[in-house]
Amino acid sequence: MLYQGLVLSLPRRQVNDNFHDKSVIARPLLRFIMVGKKSGKALLREEGKFPAPTAATLASIPSLERTDNNMDLTTWPLVNMINQKNYYTEYLKRDDQILPLRLQQEERRNRMTTNAKDRDRALAQAKPGDAPMPDIEMDLDDDVAMDDAAGLMGQDALGSKVIVLHPGSQNLRIGLASDALPKTVPMVIARRWEFNESEEEGEPKPKRLKLDDGTTLEPEKMFGEGFASQYSTMCSELKVHMRSHKRRVLPNSKELIVNYNKRTPPETISEHNDPLRIDWTEIPRDIRQAPAFITGKDALRIPDYSLPRYKLFWPLRHGWYNEHDYDQKRALYGDIATIIEEAIKTQLNIPRKKEWAQYSCVLVVPDLYERHYVTQFLDMLLRDFGFGRVCFIQESLAATFGAGYTSACVVDVGAQKTSICCVEEGMCLENSRINLKFGGADVTETFIRMMLFDHFPYAEINLNRRYDCLLAEEIKIKFCTLNEGDVSPQPADFHLRASGQDTRKYMFKTYDEILLAPQGYFQPSIFDHSLKLRDRRKLVDRSRDLYDGSPNDPVSTAQSAIIAMIAPPLPPNGQALNGQNDGPDGAAVSTPLRQLPNPLQRFSEQERNSHSAIGSPAPDDDDTPVPQADSEITGAKNELDPSLRDDVLPVAALDVAILTSIIHGARNDDRKTRDFLGGIMVIGGGAQIPGFYSYLEERLKESRPGFAKDIMIGTPPRELDPQGVVWKGGSVFGKLRGTNDSWISRLEHDRLGARVLAYKLMWAW
Repeated sequence: MLYQGLVLSLPRRQVNDNFHDKSVIARPLLRFIMVGKKSGKALLREEGKFPAPTAATLASIPSLERTDNNMDLTTWPLVNMINQKNYYTEYLKRDDQILPLRLQQEERRNRMTTNAKDRDRALAQAKPGDAPMPDIEMDLDDDVAMDDAAGLMGQDALGSKVIVLHPGSQNLRIGLASDALPKTVPMVIARRWEFNESEEEGEPKPKRLKLDDGTTLEPEKMFGEGFASQYSTMCSELKVHMRSHKRRVLPNSKELIVNYNKRTPPETISEHNDPLRIDWTEIPRDIRQAPAFITGKDALRIPDYSLPRYKLFWPLRHGWYNEHDYDQKRALYGDIATIIEEAIKTQLNIPRKKEWAQYSCVLVVPDLYERHYVTQFLDMLLRDFGFGRVCFIQESLAATFGAGYTSACVVDVGAQKTSICCVEEGMCLENSRINLKFGGADVTETFIRMMLFDHFPYAEINLNRRYDCLLAEEIKIKFCTLNEGDVSPQPADFHLRASGQDTRKYMFKTYDEILLAPQGYFQPSIFDHSLKLRDRRKLVDRSRDLYDGSPNDPVSTAQSAIIAMIAPPLPPNGQALNGQNDGPDGAAVSTPLRQLPNPLQRFSEQERNSHSAIGSPAPDDDDTPVPQADSEITGAKNELDPSLRDDVLPVAALDVAILTSIIHGARNDDRKTRDFLGGIMVIGGGAQIPGFYSYLEERLKESRPGFAKDIMIGTPPRELDPQGVVWKGGSVFGKLRGTNDSWISRLEHDRLGARVLAYKLMWAW
């Protein structure tokens, strides 16, 4: 009623003007009521001593009298409306708003200030006859400041406080960036266990087929009909190829080899007469004195039947985490940290972890990595080891750094994986990355299978035993070759040395096994891939996007093309992957599969087009549409189900994989294609087979005769060891001054976590 009385008492014009905004009238009234402090006129009016105002009186008053104490209704700040037609924000638009960049600018500014003060102090203390001081560069990288703080000057200071790590499935290469060559440590740890690895597996390796009563089959049948058929086919093709090249082939060579291996018994040599006997790792019989774990080469020299027993654990297998041998992620990560920690203490002579804060670390990661792998190593190096700084570099890019190449197609043949990537102007081309899951260890196992097929005299060989594994690797390095001129019946021998046993000398003969086993790189179906996906994703799940939950591990169109050739994508109607549907009666009805795109078809088209016209190169960005002819290949990434990356083992012939990588790296640019074909650099220990480079070059020229004059297989220059080129590139990267902005400090990691990788890595995270 009071509100209505005040409205009626106002002039009509004022009411009409302010009727739409009742706050003009209600605000003084609400302030009067809420404050609780009444004016003198209001108190007199209540007592009847002051008459109520009439309408005429109110009309003569220009405005209502303020009866409050100037207090606002609320303390909430008033936010103005956003102009939706033209709005702008500066959030994360400037470098000073990003913590890593801001810290880097602050450190550079502090160094410039310190250098200026030191220079002024030196000038003030200088005598008139002293020589003038040379100009000092004011903007230096962080490694210079760390070296100066440690009191190191000159060339010895470069890299003396930088540790370079290159972990692999078989070996860990570690060393200071100032070293000429790395130290090689087996990536294995032996822990006290109830059984050793051969006793726990039960079945020998390679696995032999047995009858129902447990007896072993004949050597020609112990590996199944599939292996026997393919092995016989490869032998026949080799004979035809050798005859076509006018090489002598004896008609009964196989029979001579088999008969000789059957009837040759071993020769026993006493241990004291063996000049090359092995010094085995001594284990105390008292379990209380026996070490809990042993790493490195000493772990491989532990007797298989020692007391107490020790079991070997390999944390990395085939470029992945070895999830089969572990039940917890913590144990898996702990073994990796223990191996690296012991290597730093023993190989680099840095036993005290308190000193590690003065060191920086360069970690070499795979080209086609997994996000969990990088983030876990970052957390381990900064938190567990306490390094001052950490940076990352990809394997192929490090190889070009070590060899001094600006652009190349890097083929890294390792022990259990083979990676291929095209590098151009200091960047790995993302769509050219390929990771194949076979390597030198598969050649070793296949060579032993072929020798057993031909009645190898040491029929009890088991690669799960440590001394047998070392023996098989020694035999492969000694006899395997890819030169056809070496294929002939040749006598050979080896010495079997086991702990607690006399040395046995075996005599045998080899023929085509020495060439057909490494030929598996180009016919990978001869390898045994049955256990490589065992327990995949049992412990470590794939990385997923934080917002939509989709897998966000890096992908490559070249890798997707390889997987598409092995397992085609599901058709839209939901048919099975193998092209079979269940009929009405439940029987499998075969349906035709779509024709898979052939990645090598593009080279044939380029050969025809290069002689007629030269087209403009394709754009580098993936969002630009490409012609329909290329969409079948480059669009494989969009067609494949992301789960196929874990469910399908990427395996393809090495020459096909190289050409596929170059296709996706060059993107129809004829000049880039010829540059990559002429700059193929083969590295890694798995490729150190005599004749490997010439054989690979011959295969590539046969596949693409139009580019035969451009194809050339190169080795690392300056007589570098192909197995240490990647580590050497990491050491070069760690010694860069003024251009290396990839260092991640502990402060940045503590505040941002893994998000700091998006600002620090040299490639798109």
